[in-house]
Amino acid sequence: MLYKAVMIGGSAGSFQVVTKILASLPKNYPLPVFLCLHRLKHVRSGFVEALSIKAQLPVEEPNDKDHIKAGKIYLAPANYHMYIELGNKISLSTEEPINHSRPSIDLSFISAAYTYKNKMVGIILSGANKDGAYGLKKVKDSGGLTIVQDPKECQVKTMTTASMKLTQVDHVFSTNQIIDFLLKLN
Repeated sequence: MLYKAVMIGGSAGSFQVVTKILASLPKNYPLPVFLCLHRLKHVRSGFVEALSIKAQLPVEEPNDKDHIKAGKIYLAPANYHMYIELGNKISLSTEEPINHSRPSIDLSFISAAYTYKNKMVGIILSGANKDGAYGLKKVKDSGGLTIVQDPKECQVKTMTTASMKLTQVDHVFSTNQIIDFLLKLN
């Protein structure tokens, strides 16, 4: 298999897109999928449940040092940075927010790029700030594949356009094209 992981980052306007993507992934999807989404830091419940209603794969907020398994969706917990570590583990941190965000999409993407290098797919969706643009650049610099949701389709295009300004992304896809691409990895 060409890739070993998929990481998706998004903020304002990305929830419906993420839900549609997760609903399309079959039960036997062979890769771990990491989600780093900006969300309210004081709301601790409901988000996993909302995603789980549509997803065929199990959705969970990992604990610090959890082992990564294929066929699972890992959602960065509210108010924690999520790092992907060598040795197939997830690390959580309460370090200062980056770009006013914790979890920081940049930090998650940078750590995953370091861990998976050219075996990673990084996807940036709709969002209201530039968090994720630098992280996607690090994915590209590490040889990974980079995808940005078509800004014309985004509810808020700040995150996607910032990513495209900083990096020559591999693909600018609609939601349906992102889904088609991910299903071909199966």
